[in-house]
Amino acid sequence: MASPKPVTHVIFDMDGLLLDTERLYTEATQALATPYGKEYTWEVKVGCMGMKGPQAAQHIIDSLGLPLSVSEYLEQIAKHYNALFPTAKLLPGAERLVRHLHKHNIPIAIASGGAQDSFDLKTTNHRDLVSLFGHVVLASSDPEVTKGKPEPDVFLVCARRFPDNPDPSKCLVFEDAPNGVQAGVAAGMQVVMVPDSRLSSELTKGATEVLASLEDFKPERYGLPPFDD
Repeated sequence: MASPKPVTHVIFDMDGLLLDTERLYTEATQALATPYGKEYTWEVKVGCMGMKGPQAAQHIIDSLGLPLSVSEYLEQIAKHYNALFPTAKLLPGAERLVRHLHKHNIPIAIASGGAQDSFDLKTTNHRDLVSLFGHVVLASSDPEVTKGKPEPDVFLVCARRFPDNPDPSKCLVFEDAPNGVQAGVAAGMQVVMVPDSRLSSELTKGATEVLASLEDFKPERYGLPPFDD
């Protein structure tokens, strides 16, 4: 891991980082796969974390051998998402960190691989917190994002949309997925990774720092205001 350098802007992934949605994705995908006698394994899941919707769908179809087209898969999975996503809860440390950065006027944004409709469902009970972010870039809905993670597009687009258009090196990314870490590094940004505890340490390489929880983050290591409490 590299030594942290001062930053001025912060970009957050959402799924599995701010919101506990990865569990919901797993539940929905397994519900879709079960009638076909397939199991949605951890290995398959890791391979598509952070991807744009159609890209992730193709990965799952190919990995599980599902007899579905991408459009058929997306239509079926949407029914499961609609039921589960509004139940998404914030992960430990997420609200404290976001409110702290906002209070100290640190520009913050969200860069997610998801689409607008699923984003709206997941944030049903978290509108107040989402309103603190300067902007949100959703790779699956945004025409400027041509490629999903692990390509850097979503983070570069997100950085450009800050009013002062900071250099990528001045942006700190928070991610939980290997694809997201690769994307952040490719964008020229530092990345704090908060991975699932099941993830192999081999897949955390490239991150500036790896934490067990957002509760463990020390803002002052990156030149940001320390927590008040």
